[in-house]
Amino acid sequence: MPKSAILFPGQGAQTVGMGQSLLESSETARQLFQQANQILGYDLQDLCLNGPAEKLNSTEVSQPAIFVTSLAALEILKTNEPEAITECVATAGLSLGEYTALVFSGALSFEDGLKLVQKRGQAMQAAADATPSGMVSALLLDLPTVEQVVEEVRSVGRIWIANYLCPGNTVLSGDQAAMEVAPRVIEAKGGKAIPLTVAGAFHTEIMKPADEKLAEVLAHVNLSSPKIPVYSNVDAQPHSDPKEIKAILVSQVLQPVRWETTMQNLLALGVERFYEVGPGKVLAGLMKRISRKTDFRNVQA
Repeated sequence: MPKSAILFPGQGAQTVGMGQSLLESSETARQLFQQANQILGYDLQDLCLNGPAEKLNSTEVSQPAIFVTSLAALEILKTNEPEAITECVATAGLSLGEYTALVFSGALSFEDGLKLVQKRGQAMQAAADATPSGMVSALLLDLPTVEQVVEEVRSVGRIWIANYLCPGNTVLSGDQAAMEVAPRVIEAKGGKAIPLTVAGAFHTEIMKPADEKLAEVLAHVNLSSPKIPVYSNVDAQPHSDPKEIKAILVSQVLQPVRWETTMQNLLALGVERFYEVGPGKVLAGLMKRISRKTDFRNVQA
């Protein structure tokens, strides 16, 4: 059995109807959603299955929705391919997905993880509401050219690189003025600009004070050393000290996601098979640009 890594998606992977097949086929998945409904105080299962889309897409709902749906999908993988779990040498998640990975690794309980994700989503939504802002993907451009875009756009507004996803796919975050200009500059340099349907400029200082609110919540959460190494978005490295992990989760709100480096580090570790567990196939698409021949499988939600 090849060495495996379990990966979890981040915000943006949500779609109305997600989780339906899991709920139909798995009693454990049904129990997870029932437990989530009680913890959150609203019917998350109904929102996942029936929407409306604008409610499901809101940051404070989409983050718990993806978290719970991904862990429900994980139960399917445990049943259908138990060897994927026993041979797992590392795990990671894109932004929000890092919390899912921490639960999978045994560092966080499901209940604490869901409460954290709920508070994180609420704090990030509040920060986004306070400062009109957004994100845009810059496709087909190399990193030096993207950095030129950032320098040019900074003359009209605040802008940063928020996600280093894969070659030819870098995400920019900034205030409203910057987001209005950035697509034109990207396309003028031969790239393709895709504005993202998110509430605000995630992974930048515009998200303050969401990081401080998250730190307050984390201070009261029991977090253990992971049983499976969890690679951080912030530095693309695994960490075992619970205090260090908490500090990294706080800084992750403001710091860019280094997904491409994380995947390269897992490949260097000797991972031969990757599983994307949860809604969508975003991570599979990124891996095709990082290492096309890698064995990559989706556990759909």
